Amino acid sequence: MDAPPYSAAGVDVVRLPGGASERDQVAVEEPLEIRIGGVSVAVTMRTPGHDEELALGFCLSEGLRPGGARLPDDLAANTVDVDAPGFDPTRLQRSFYTSSSCGVCGKGALEAVAVEAPPVESSLSLPLALVTSLPDRLREAQAGFAITGGLHATGLFSAAGELLCAREDVGRHNAMDKVVGWAFRDGLLPLAAHVLCVSGRLSFELVQKAAVAGCPVLVAVGAPSSLAVELAADRGVTLCGFVRDGKANVYTEPWRIEG
Repeated sequence: MDAPPYSAAGVDVVRLPGGASERDQVAVEEPLEIRIGGVSVAVTMRTPGHDEELALGFCLSEGLRPGGARLPDDLAANTVDVDAPGFDPTRLQRSFYTSSSCGVCGKGALEAVAVEAPPVESSLSLPLALVTSLPDRLREAQAGFAITGGLHATGLFSAAGELLCAREDVGRHNAMDKVVGWAFRDGLLPLAAHVLCVSGRLSFELVQKAAVAGCPVLVAVGAPSSLAVELAADRGVTLCGFVRDGKANVYTEPWRIEG
């Protein structure tokens, strides 16, 4: 499987010890401006590709109620226009500037990032063996990571463990937004019968996005933060961390995992 050409760029590197000069591939990082009705609502640093999905996922997680997304009529580079008929620009009390390392930088206290998301209502339960197989299945779809080592990934799986959608990005929150945006376009929301799997750690914002999407199970190879666990417990999301080698730490709603 080949990585999209826009996800990686060639650079010169000196390899030590030895001092050999070679060409290497690194992940592409460029800004994306998200606009609604001509108003700029966010700038995020992302890996190009699936930009409309990213914009939709971002707007959903921020409660902006998008209807669709498209490239701008003025053909502005690194820009996506989102259709959101009920959007009121005067309600924007803050800038949605995000970086590739932290999707909620500058938002302040927990209350400032809270988005209306009802508790997840799902009776989904999964065998532990299926859950622990998901990171490897996701890794097989990470063509960009294979050549750069610098991209995060999110995968959406069915209850049977089928990979439905995988997206990579230099920002872990962007990879999640791209998957949620894809699911929105495909009419799958809420994701009550699905599982989300991420390639790294579990931050508050990833749990927030999963909750907004109505997904009952969020799986990661890394560790959760305290706020991630707190939010997952509050919204009824099953949070699985350190998922590897047939084992998992289940921090919230453990009844969904059949050990």
